[in-house]
Amino acid sequence: MKKLPFASGKISMLHIMIVMLSMVLTFSAWQFSKNQSESRIEQRFNASRDRIVGLIQDRMLKYEDALQAGVAAMESHEGNMTLDQWRVFATHLRIDEKYPGINGIGVIHFLSDQTLGAYLEQRRAERPGFEIFPPHEQDIYMPISFIEPEDINAAAVGLDVAHELNRRSAALASRDTGDAHISGPIVLVQDANATSGFLFYAPFYRGDLPGGAAERRERIIGVVYAPFVMRNLLGGLLAKDLRHTSISISDSGQKIYDEHSSVEERHDPAPMFTDTVNLDVYGRTWSLDIRSNLAFRNDNTYSQPTMILVGGLVIEALILSLLILMVRANRKAVAYADEVTKELRTEKQKLVRTNEELEQFAYAASHDLKTPIRGISGLTEMIKEDLEDYLSSPGANPEISMSLDLILDRVQRMNDLTTGIIEFSRIGVQAGDCGPLHLCELVASLTSDFKLKPHQIVLESPVNEICTDPVSLRRVIENLVGNSVKYHGSPDQLSIAITCRETPNSLEFSVKDNGPGIAPKFQRRIFEMFQTLRTGDAPESTGIGLAIVKKAIEVNGGQVRLESTPGNGTTFHFQWPKQAASLGPIEAGIAA
Repeated sequence: MKKLPFASGKISMLHIMIVMLSMVLTFSAWQFSKNQSESRIEQRFNASRDRIVGLIQDRMLKYEDALQAGVAAMESHEGNMTLDQWRVFATHLRIDEKYPGINGIGVIHFLSDQTLGAYLEQRRAERPGFEIFPPHEQDIYMPISFIEPEDINAAAVGLDVAHELNRRSAALASRDTGDAHISGPIVLVQDANATSGFLFYAPFYRGDLPGGAAERRERIIGVVYAPFVMRNLLGGLLAKDLRHTSISISDSGQKIYDEHSSVEERHDPAPMFTDTVNLDVYGRTWSLDIRSNLAFRNDNTYSQPTMILVGGLVIEALILSLLILMVRANRKAVAYADEVTKELRTEKQKLVRTNEELEQFAYAASHDLKTPIRGISGLTEMIKEDLEDYLSSPGANPEISMSLDLILDRVQRMNDLTTGIIEFSRIGVQAGDCGPLHLCELVASLTSDFKLKPHQIVLESPVNEICTDPVSLRRVIENLVGNSVKYHGSPDQLSIAITCRETPNSLEFSVKDNGPGIAPKFQRRIFEMFQTLRTGDAPESTGIGLAIVKKAIEVNGGQVRLESTPGNGTTFHFQWPKQAASLGPIEAGIAA
C-alpha cells in the first residue's frame, strides 16, 4: 500500500515551497493590481490638470476675441467712437452671457500734452465733470474713456493707467508689438475686496496696421481693454464644486489666486497628486500649482488590490490550515498505529483495520474542511447578490466583480482539492460489487462527458463486456482520458486510443494519446499526491488525479507504467484483475 502523504507527521519541504510560492503569487497579484490602480488614478489627475490648463488657455483666447471685436468696432469708426456708440456695442456683445469671469470691456486712449485738451473737451461733452486721475510724472496719458457695464466699474472711469508700472508697461508693450497683452498683478479700483487682478489690452491704430514699433507709437490711438478679478475669472472658468483639483496661480513669484487654504471646503492636507505648470499668457508667465482635493480622493479610492490581498491570504490560510490539520491528524494517527502495531504485531487482521482507520481519518479531516469552504463560497455569493444593483450600474467599478469571481475561483480550487483527497482516501475502503462493464458504452460515455467527436476516442479490444469492479475501473479510465484532454494543446487535434488485451491472469489496458508527452525526469513524480506539470497557460490541476489512478490500480492488484517522449504523446499501461470470463467479443478497432 502506498504510504500516505504526511505520514511522517511533518510538513514536507515541497509543501512549504508550494505555500510560499502561492503567497508570492498572491502578493505579486496584489502589487500589480495596486500599481495598475495607482497608474489609472494618476492618469485621471493628469487629465483633470490638462483640462484646467486647457480651459484657461481657451478662455483667454475667447476674451481676446471680445477685445478684438472692440478693436474692430473702434476701427470701423476710425478710432473715434462716442460713449453712446460704445454702450450700444457693449450691449450687443452681451459679455455677461458670453464671457463669464470678465468684469467689463472698455477703451483707453493714449494722449500727449498736445492732445489732452481736445480729448477732455470731447469727454466732458459726453459726461460732464469727467476728470483724469491720479496725477503722475509720466510723459503720456492713458485714461479710461469708456467701460461697460459702467454701474459696477464707475470707479475706473477716468483712471490714468500710466500712473502705475504694471498697468503702464503692459499697455505700452501691447502698443509696440501690436499684439494683445495682459498686465502684471494689480488691484482694480472698482474691486471693493482689493483682491488680485489684471488688465487685458488689445491696441488699435489710425489707418492700416503699422509695420514697426516706431510707426505703431506714432499711429497709436488707444487700446480696448478688459479688467479681471482673479477669483471671478476662475469662478467663471470652472466652479470649485465641479472640480476634483484645487489651484493656485503666481505671477513673477506673487500669488494672485489661491485655493490651497485649509479653510477651503475640499482642501486635502495631504493631496494624492500635485503638479506645477508654467503657462505663457499674453506676455506674462503664470505658474499654476495644481493639487488633488478631497473630492478627487473620495472618487478615486480603490478596493480591488485590498480585496485580492485579503482573498488570497484567506485562501493561503485555508491551505496552511489544511496542511497543519493533516499533519496533526496523521501524527496522532501514526502514533496510534505504532502503538497498536507493537501490541498486535502478529495480528495482521487488526493491522489492516488500523490502516483502514487511518484512511477514514484522512477522509473525515478533508470532509470537515468542506464546511468552511462552502461557507466562504456562500458568503461570497451573498456579497455578489447584495452588490448586484451596484455591479450592473454604469458607474460600477468592474474590478470589484473580478475580485469576487477570483475568490470564488480559489474557493472552487480548494473544494476540488478536498474532493480529490476524499476520493483518494476512500479507494479500497469499500470494495465495489463485481458487475458487468461494457467497454463500448464506457467509451461512448467518455466521448459525451468530455465533449469530444466520435473519431477522437478509438477502442481496440477483442472483448466488450467484462465482469469487474465497474466503479473503480471506470474511475481509472476516466482520469487517464481526462488527463489527455486537459493537457492537449489543440483539443480539436486530440486523438486517444484505448486498448484491452486478455491474458491468462489479467486484462492488459493501455490509454494512448497524441499530446505533448512527458519528459523522463517527471514520469515518476506525476503519480505522487499534489504533483502537476501545469504550465502557465494550461488548466489548473489539483495534482491528485494520477495518484488516484495509481492507488486504485494497486489496490486491485495491478501496476501502472507509462511510455512517453516529449512531443510524441503518452501511453499509460496497467493490469486489471480478470474476475470472470469475458462475456462478449467485439471486433478490434471499433470507434466509440
